[in-house]
Amino acid sequence: MTRLVYEVVEHDGGWAYKLGDVFSEPYPTHDAAKAAAESAAAEQQLGGDDEAIEYQDRDGVWHEEQSSGGDRPEVDVKDGD
Repeated sequence: MTRLVYEVVEHDGGWAYKLGDVFSEPYPTHDAAKAAAESAAAEQQLGGDDEAIEYQDRDGVWHEEQSSGGDRPEVDVKDGD
């Protein structure tokens, strides 16, 4: 199963959360960034309908797959403070 970790960090003169190398918008306080990270993590847990998806890989090749709406990742929030 896939595991995602949102990390709360200082960023751009305020606070943000990041997933991998991608940062959220900045928030004025640590608590606001943590609440936003927890909200994003909770949304990751919501199931949906099965859907056909298309994506392009790093080599420029397009792929088509059927994605299960119940296949949700494990998600955590890491508080850097």
